[in-house]
Amino acid sequence: MKNIINIELKKGINLHIIKTNKFKTNLLSVFLSTPLSKEKVTSNALIPAVLRRGSKNMPTQDEISIALEEMYGATFDCGIDKIGDDQVLKFYLETINNEYLPEQEDNLDQAIKILLEVVFDPLIQNNEFSNEYVESEKNNLKQIIEGRKDSKATYAYERCIEEMYKNKPYSLYKYGNLQDLEQINNKNLYEQYTNLINNCKIDIFISGDVQENVQEKISNNDNIKKLQAREATYVINNKESRKKESKQEQEVSESMDVGQGKLIIGMDILEEKDKDKYVALVYNAILGGTPTSKMFQNVREKNSLAYTASSSFIRQKANVFIKCGIDIPNYDKALKIIKEQVEDMKKGEFSDKNIQEAKTNIISTINFIPDEQDTELMYYFSQELSGYEMDYEEYIEKINSINKEEIIELANRMQINTIYFLKN
Repeated sequence: MKNIINIELKKGINLHIIKTNKFKTNLLSVFLSTPLSKEKVTSNALIPAVLRRGSKNMPTQDEISIALEEMYGATFDCGIDKIGDDQVLKFYLETINNEYLPEQEDNLDQAIKILLEVVFDPLIQNNEFSNEYVESEKNNLKQIIEGRKDSKATYAYERCIEEMYKNKPYSLYKYGNLQDLEQINNKNLYEQYTNLINNCKIDIFISGDVQENVQEKISNNDNIKKLQAREATYVINNKESRKKESKQEQEVSESMDVGQGKLIIGMDILEEKDKDKYVALVYNAILGGTPTSKMFQNVREKNSLAYTASSSFIRQKANVFIKCGIDIPNYDKALKIIKEQVEDMKKGEFSDKNIQEAKTNIISTINFIPDEQDTELMYYFSQELSGYEMDYEEYIEKINSINKEEIIELANRMQINTIYFLKN
């Protein structure tokens, strides 16, 4: 049974209350979702970092920290994410549930006020952000962008995506680029913040053992009252963005000072069907998603061609990515055996035991979701973005209903799009 209540506060602004008594904390989140765009991706990435530096009534980071400390050590964090064709600005505040406080205090009420103020009532000077804060956070963001190559595996994966989705929104790096960063100042960044707040999809989540009046606390908050309704009620990750045409696979290689080659293979699901998001989970688990998978057993263990060998399914884009860390001279051998595993899936060369192990692994992950407060919150947020609602029991039923014929049928609609190799 679903334990979430979804409430439309205004058009494009939604409140989601996850009622649970599993945790001693309340977790509050605000998500600002907006379509990825080359012109705004860098500015949007910078905004959370500037907002966390100070608000109207807490103009410094020290004052925000003091306010959190007075709430028995509440914690605040923020960040940026790329989900499908959307950029999501994320803000979190976690605090002890009122029931566990030594005195009768309303920690939740204070948490709501602080979080909503940081996001929606920032420190503004002469209708601009603080120049000191913007320049400081620009330097921090510059280091993040310049340090993108530090994790070679992550870099190779992101580069494969860039090649697959060249000149499309999903190719964009979630932190933006250095060229646009140089053009940002405290004035135009505040203009972009205002534009974002007035137009983005806003989702407010509260998870915990909360009282019925929490909706009233949010609705009556001054920062929520001043927000205007907007047209951002569309299902963001829609099927139009996932339509794939059959195309010839491309090979891309890039040289860098690396001791180990990074091989990434991006595959498309052609002619996507409604049930594919469940079938693809099982397909991926059998191919490379578990320690008993074909990739792990045949590429890594049996042939010793890879230090790491796995795959992942990106539901929002209907992609499966194969990821391997290999000795550079083994490229041709490894690629040959990887392709054999993909072809074996099309031929149905996997057992009922493989299917059951895959399902058991997926169901174990589903059962784990409500045991972690932030994981459960993100589970419901992903449902909000994709426009479907499903409780855990129904999710498990969907996985259990998948048969071998459906997996083979999906495998035959799976096509390699891009082979990316990061070598020395």
